[in-house]
Amino acid sequence: MRKSIEIILKPRLMVLNSIKDLSAEQLNLVPQGFNNNIIWNLAHMISAQQGICYTRAGLPIVTDDKFYTPYRPDTKPTDFVGEEDIATIKALFVSTIEQLETDLDKGIFGNYGAFTTRYGVELDSIDTAVAFLPFHEGLHAGYIMSLRKFFPKG
Repeated sequence: MRKSIEIILKPRLMVLNSIKDLSAEQLNLVPQGFNNNIIWNLAHMISAQQGICYTRAGLPIVTDDKFYTPYRPDTKPTDFVGEEDIATIKALFVSTIEQLETDLDKGIFGNYGAFTTRYGVELDSIDTAVAFLPFHEGLHAGYIMSLRKFFPKG
């Protein structure tokens, strides 16, 4: 399971590095033709991981609800995310995966409720849930990289 966590964490660190110099305005910009922005995608990845791993196992999420519910599937940005919340989202982007690893080691996911994702993948245990995460994370990392192109480095 440690390799699975590494496969999730390393791309998250790469994404954080790629956006480290962007302003709050840039992170919140929804370009024409897009439905969301960079900071929404980061928070959505956190929210999805919490829902897929914790909520489906009947466990409480490990984040404040303001970083969960507004970023659930089928949501989009509604408010400007300020510097303080951006810093929290960036910290949660790493700490929630570290907490997942700790909780996996504790074996707290024994009551996992099976469901089928919108992509047709059945998740019937925490093992299949963790195996699914890199697929979902890759989609949103791709969106972030596309959005990042609106802000050339330099």
